[in-house]
Amino acid sequence: MNPLIEITDMEQPTLHFIGVAHSNIQGREDAPQNYTMSDRVGILEIYPEYQEGLDGIAAGQTIVVLFWLHKSTRDTLKVYPRGDKSRGLHGVFSTRSPIRPNPIALSELKVLAMDGNRLEVSGLDVFDGTPILDIKKKIGR
Repeated sequence: MNPLIEITDMEQPTLHFIGVAHSNIQGREDAPQNYTMSDRVGILEIYPEYQEGLDGIAAGQTIVVLFWLHKSTRDTLKVYPRGDKSRGLHGVFSTRSPIRPNPIALSELKVLAMDGNRLEVSGLDVFDGTPILDIKKKIGR
């Protein structure tokens, strides 16, 4: 069986945003290069129809959040890592660049407080208004 036929016959995925990030990051020049370098505090607002999914998350925990980088371009496959031209061009899949065919970002955020469908978190590195795709509780450590 030809795997290419199987892939092309598959239904295209449908994504549902479960919420939106609120932060003081308005543009690329203001954004930390990575969540590991960020001490920014903000709010993850989960849409009411998904609030029940927050059960079990508490202040003090670390969560893994997948974001849809809605302002990123999707037509570039080579970038200079962290904008450093001295490092040469690299394929986007070997970098953490937001410029990629499917602009999905992954961040580990510390939950500072919860109030209903709103999570106050630290470590944000995404623009204000960035859609949230998913949240997972970090396991271990």
